[in-house]
Amino acid sequence: MEELAIIEAPSVLGLRPSGVQDLPTALLEAGLVAGLPAVRAGRVEPPPYDPARDADTGVLNPHGIAEYSVRLADAVGDVLDGGRFPVVLGGDCTVLLGNLLALRRRGRPGLLFLDGHTDFYQPSAEPNGEAASMELALATGRGPRLLTDLEGRGPLLRDEDVVAFGFRDADESAEAGMQPLPPGLHALDLDRVRASGAGTAARRAADQLTAGTSTGFWVHLDVDVLDDAIMPAVDYRQPGGLSRQELESVLGTALTSPGAVGLDVTIFNPRLDPDGTIATRLAECLRRALSARTRTENAGHRARRGP
Repeated sequence: MEELAIIEAPSVLGLRPSGVQDLPTALLEAGLVAGLPAVRAGRVEPPPYDPARDADTGVLNPHGIAEYSVRLADAVGDVLDGGRFPVVLGGDCTVLLGNLLALRRRGRPGLLFLDGHTDFYQPSAEPNGEAASMELALATGRGPRLLTDLEGRGPLLRDEDVVAFGFRDADESAEAGMQPLPPGLHALDLDRVRASGAGTAARRAADQLTAGTSTGFWVHLDVDVLDDAIMPAVDYRQPGGLSRQELESVLGTALTSPGAVGLDVTIFNPRLDPDGTIATRLAECLRRALSARTRTENAGHRARRGP
């Protein structure tokens, strides 16, 4: 049976130390891996946080993010080389850069981007210089070279190898002056996901990403893709979002795809969940989706091995 490998990545270099760094501990204590074939694959500690915006790039902690991304890529690469499925517990959304760098070292990756926001800001439009609002732009080569050309391998993603799924910030981001999503990037906002049905939309996205990439696709989950009514424990709230059942369907469909090669979970802030109820429900949703992954992989191994 394929093992899951849990990597803790408590970086808030792209945001601020508001509590998101406590995500790994909170989800693990809430039973995320209970009953799953999972091993702990270490914790990648970030460098010190600097609250001063970098004068050259307009970004908070750009050198720290670049350095951290390389070390996180090393940890994810070790898991992949060991034949395990990496589950990276952030942290803010900039951990995505390290995860993608691990795949980019191996070829051409894809990305299923589950996020309530498109995170495609340029530094000039991001009021606080937070790279956690820019990571999709950075991953596709838009932004300061320090973060778009990690190890000289940039961009980490081609536009056509990305599906942005379930976002609902179009009016907000346009008003703020965010650069538009490029036409080659596949954009499925919340309304389009709902029009097809969450599971159907996820299956089409996974099939598309599997067919178009050489190293498979990464699944990025910012938990603010969930309805604010059930996931208020995030730093930037907005109304609406996926139901827990819809998210479980999306994750179950995506993670059981043969093209899926890893998952990260970001932005949940346990300090906004004082009784732990939200963490418990989120861990349960994730555990069911990951369980579907391990069952599918186990069945596939048995089929390939034969009677």
